Amino acid sequence: MAQLTIQVPDELATRLQPILHRLPELLSQLLETYTPETLTLNNSSDIPNTYTEVLDFLIKQPTPEQIAKFKVSTQAQKRLEELLEKNRRGTISETESSELDVYEQLDQLMILLKARAYSVIKNDK
Repeated sequence: MAQLTIQVPDELATRLQPILHRLPELLSQLLETYTPETLTLNNSSDIPNTYTEVLDFLIKQPTPEQIAKFKVSTQAQKRLEELLEKNRRGTISETESSELDVYEQLDQLMILLKARAYSVIKNDK
């Protein structure tokens, strides 16, 4: 098994600590959804808006309280509802299905982050 080393801010490293054991799985899920071409950040139009929203939020190193309150934009929520409806009707394209997978992965990530944030908030009281 290969070992990778990355540099992240100390605060992010602290937040990632509880899910370190899941990082290989989460990275694998990300790579299943995207090809190497769509993961390049040279063309941000290739990245779904919701993914960019979450990245922009996380890059600001939010507090646990901000993480607990985070919600995607109304535009992102409407897009998710569109994709869910197309999926329900069976009219979803392969590209849209991949986009829906991104929403699911982001939802799982935010659930984990919010659970951790609530734990930190609770312990700080």
